[in-house]
Amino acid sequence: MSYIPYLLLMIISEILILGLHKIINSKKQNNQLNTVILLILKSLFIWTLSLIMQILLQNTNIPPTLFEGFASFGACFLPVFILYLGIIFARSKIKIRRYHYLIFIIPVISTIFMFTNNLHHLMYKQYSINFSETIWGDYFPIHSIFSYSCIGIGLLLLLFFIIKNAGLFSKQSLLVIIGILVPASINIMGTFNIIPLTVYTTPISFSFGIICCALAIYKFNFLKVAPIALQRIVDRISDSYMVLGDDYIVTDFNKTFLKTFKLKNDSEIRGKNLEQFLKETNLYIDFKKLQDILPQIKDSEKTISYELYVKKINKYFHVEINTIFSNEQSLGTLVLFKDITQHKQDIQTIKDTQESLMESERLSSLGQLIGGIAHNLKTPIMSIAGAAEGLTDLVKEYDESIDDPTVNSQDHHEIASDMSKWIVKIREYTEYMSDVITAVKGQAVAMSNEEDVTFTVGELVKRVSILMKHELKNAIVSLNVVADVAETETVHGDVNNLVQVINNMISNAIQAYNGKPEQNIEFIIKKQGNNVIFTIEDHAGGLPQKVQDKLFKEMITTKGKNGTGLGLYMSYSTIKAHFNGNITYETEQGKGTKFNVIIPT
Repeated sequence: MSYIPYLLLMIISEILILGLHKIINSKKQNNQLNTVILLILKSLFIWTLSLIMQILLQNTNIPPTLFEGFASFGACFLPVFILYLGIIFARSKIKIRRYHYLIFIIPVISTIFMFTNNLHHLMYKQYSINFSETIWGDYFPIHSIFSYSCIGIGLLLLLFFIIKNAGLFSKQSLLVIIGILVPASINIMGTFNIIPLTVYTTPISFSFGIICCALAIYKFNFLKVAPIALQRIVDRISDSYMVLGDDYIVTDFNKTFLKTFKLKNDSEIRGKNLEQFLKETNLYIDFKKLQDILPQIKDSEKTISYELYVKKINKYFHVEINTIFSNEQSLGTLVLFKDITQHKQDIQTIKDTQESLMESERLSSLGQLIGGIAHNLKTPIMSIAGAAEGLTDLVKEYDESIDDPTVNSQDHHEIASDMSKWIVKIREYTEYMSDVITAVKGQAVAMSNEEDVTFTVGELVKRVSILMKHELKNAIVSLNVVADVAETETVHGDVNNLVQVINNMISNAIQAYNGKPEQNIEFIIKKQGNNVIFTIEDHAGGLPQKVQDKLFKEMITTKGKNGTGLGLYMSYSTIKAHFNGNITYETEQGKGTKFNVIIPT
C-alpha cells in the first residue's frame, strides 16, 4: 500500500495549520476564542506531525504504536478543545473554574493508556493502520463515545450560533457546514467500511474541517466580540455604538456608527486600536479621557457618561461607557453614542423663545409700572400744586398787610401758621412721591439686575402698598395686610424681586374677581419655623382643574388673550432660583385660592 498521497496531504495540512496559526497569532487579540483555536491547531499539528513521522520512519525498528502514543497528545485532547470552541463561541467568554478541568480526565487517561497499551491492551488488542483490521480494546468505546460527543456538541453549537447570527446561506455558515460534514462523513463511511479508513484519514479530514471553521470566523470577520453578546446589543440599541476588546481594539460596531461618523467601510475601524482609528479618521475624540474612564468600569456594572462634541461632523453626543457581561464574564467594553444634536438645538430654541417671552413680560410689567407712576404721582402733584396756590395767596396777603395799620402782630402769626401748614403738607407729598419713585426705580432695576441684600418685612409691605394702590383703587378692591411678625423681621435676598412676585399675585387675585367691586384680598405674613410665609388669599371661586394640573409646570393663563401665562411661571422660577424658597397653593371650588410664598430666613 502506498502512503505517499497521505503523506502529501498531511504535509499540506501541516503547512496550512502553521499558516493559519501565524495569521491568528499575529492579530494579538488575547481572548478565549483565539486561545482555544490556537490550541486546536496545535493539537492537529502534533497529531499530524506524529503520523508524518510514522510514515517517514516506517522502515526502521521504531514500532508504529510509539508514534500513535505521541499522536494521542493531539488526538485525545482535540475533542475537548472543539467542545470549548463551541461553548466559548456561544457564550463569548467563560470563567474557568476548577470543575472545568474534570473534562480532561478522560483525555489524560486515554493518552496514558495509548502509551502503555502493550501492558493492558485496553485501547486496542491488535494495531493496524487500517481501521477495518484493528481490534479495539475494552476502553476504546469509552474513549470514542467521549471524543465524538465532545466534537459533536462543540461543532453543533458553533453551527447553530453562526446560522442564528449570520443566516443559513451566509459564507460563514456554508464554510462551517462543509467543515463539519466532510470529517463527519468520512469517519461515518469509514466506520461502516463504505470507504477504507486509515489512521491518516482522520487528522487530514479534521484539519480540513477546522481550517473551514477558522476561515468562517476570521476571513469573513464573523468574530467580533461574540455572537450572543452582539445579538443582545443589536436587539436593544438603535444609537451608534462600538465595542472595545482588550488593548482598546475595536471589535464591533453597528451600521449607525459608520453612517453617523461618515465612515466608508468596515476596514476603517474593525480590528484597529482605538487611538489609531481616531487619528486616522481625524474625529478628534479625546482618547485620553477614554483611557481614564475605561479602568473605572472594568469588571464593574457601573456606567460612566459624559457629553461630547465632534467638530468634524458638527454633532453632540451623550456618551455612555460600560462593560458587557454574560454569565458574569466580561465580554468587552460598550461605548454608546446617543446623538443629542437635535435636542441641543431644541433646548436653545426654547431658551431663545423663553427669553423673548420673558422680555415681553418685562416690557408689559414696565408699562404697568409707568401707568402706576402716572396715577400714583398725579394726586400728590395736584396737592402740591394746590399747596403752592395756597402759599401764593398767603404771600400776597402778607405782602398787602405790611403797610396796613389795622394788621397787628397776631394777624402776622396766623398768616405764618397757615404757611407752615401748607409747607408740612408739601413735605408729606414730596416724601410720598420719593417713596413711589424709590419703589418704581427698584422694580425697574430688578428687571435687569438684582442685589443680594437683606430687607425688612415692613419695607416689603410699604413697597407693595405703594405700587398696588392705584390698581386696587381702580378695581374697588381692598388689600388687608395681616402681619403676625414684626416689621423689623429681616429676609435675605433682593426685595425688588419679591415685590414683583407679590404684586403679580395680588394682580391675579384682583383679576380673579372679574371686575366685581368691593371685594377683599388678604395679604398675610407669618413665620413658621425658619421660614417667613407670605400668603395672598382671594375669595373668587378657586382655580379650574385644568389650570391646577399645569400650574408652575408651564406657562398657563386664565386671562385668555389678555394673559401670557408668564407671571406665575416666572414668579415660581424667581423664588426657587433667587430665594431658595417655594410657592404652594390651596384652592377650593366656589370659595377661593391661597398662594403661599415660602422664604427661608
